[in-house]
Amino acid sequence: MGQLGLEGMPRRLYTCTPSRLNTWLDCPRRYRFTYLDRPAPPKGPPWAHNSVGASVHNALAGWWREPYDRRTPAMAGILLTKGWITEGFRDQEQSLEWRDRARAMVMGYSSTLDPAAEPVGVERTVATRTSVIAVSGRVDRIDRRGDELVIVDYKTGRRPLTEDDARSSLALAIYAVASSRVLHRSCRRVELHHVPTGSIVQWEHTEESLRRHIGRAEDVALEASEADEFYRDRRAETAPGGPVRVSPEVDERFPARPGPICSWCDFRRHCAEGQAAGAARQPWDGLADAS
Repeated sequence: MGQLGLEGMPRRLYTCTPSRLNTWLDCPRRYRFTYLDRPAPPKGPPWAHNSVGASVHNALAGWWREPYDRRTPAMAGILLTKGWITEGFRDQEQSLEWRDRARAMVMGYSSTLDPAAEPVGVERTVATRTSVIAVSGRVDRIDRRGDELVIVDYKTGRRPLTEDDARSSLALAIYAVASSRVLHRSCRRVELHHVPTGSIVQWEHTEESLRRHIGRAEDVALEASEADEFYRDRRAETAPGGPVRVSPEVDERFPARPGPICSWCDFRRHCAEGQAAGAARQPWDGLADAS
């Protein structure tokens, strides 16, 4: 049975991350597979482009943790090499090729940084809450510039970034609000740093635009929270360790949203609509061309 609504009783906060909210927006079916089904359906093989991204993020985080006199481009390259993640590549040759390319990325990017400009946070978890949500997330970097905080998010994908990417990002807006509340300083600027090219796109939020993003996050949370309760009420009993069994109503409540993203979904093999939406991708297909 679902919770009875008692007049005057506060609604339980929906605990989430920006990733959870965006997953609901992208595809309720994938949301169910990721956050509700237990045991979760087995994922497909790891993606090589995720290995590149994680390796670069880890190297740059580690670079800021080094003593000041060791924050050099060469150290960035060393950290990348030591922490290289090999999953998802076609073979060792491709992995080594991309390790060298990623090393050049972090060395080039770190050469543009001032090692003395100590960030306020690196891989810092920030959180905030409203009457609807309790949201938290980990920020790649939080800078302090004058009296203001700036959210910095690293990107390693092949697609060029635009100002609209920074403006429309729900995650970046949430990070800005949460950082401001946790660190007690104004935070309105968000930046996307494209490590392969060194390009930076930014957006200066207003109080009103941040309120709109938080309101949007609350709307998404309300939808997802209601779906969670629906799922808990209708999930069939499952033997320990056995496959997830759900009623047909649940599939209808968590529909797939077929589109180009289906080819990249970790759960494509469990979704007929996703399989019909496009051809399967090889784990290394998300890597940029060698040129």
